[in-house]
Amino acid sequence: MRHNKKFNHLSRTASHRQAMLANMAISLIMHKRITTTLAKAKALKKYVEPLITRSKDDTTNSRRVVFRYLQNKYAVTELFQEISVKVGDRPGGYTRIIKTGFRASDAAQMCFIELVDYDENMAKQPVKKTRTRRSKKAAAKAEEAAAPVAAETAAEAVADAAPEAEQKEAEKAE
Repeated sequence: MRHNKKFNHLSRTASHRQAMLANMAISLIMHKRITTTLAKAKALKKYVEPLITRSKDDTTNSRRVVFRYLQNKYAVTELFQEISVKVGDRPGGYTRIIKTGFRASDAAQMCFIELVDYDENMAKQPVKKTRTRRSKKAAAKAEEAAAPVAAETAAEAVADAAPEAEQKEAEKAE
């Protein structure tokens, strides 16, 4: 019986799988987004999220534990200095998997996996453009209403400008 054995072996030996997941985790940490197959992305998510959680506590022991998994000091430094600061208040769910379709050669389901806090496109709130539908009658009425107001403001501007011009001339004469 295989009760509670949900681990995907990805058709690889244990050592090959560990090396592949470590390399993919390093690439994800360094580049913030990688493209891979859906099965590998799901396995990587289970592999990398505990490491990110561990990086929130910047101690020597947690650095050693993470280094044991990744074996890359640059990735460990990036994880503890930049990523842990950005995800410090997030309680989990540090990665996102977005499906992109099927690979042409073997029809494998492809996706990209990314760190949630580093996606600029998803982080931006879309600006909603409001479009109003106006009929020709409504536009004509608006122009008629605006025309007398515009004429009045133009006349006031000319009237205000006249006393100022007279004052300037008087000052020059003195």
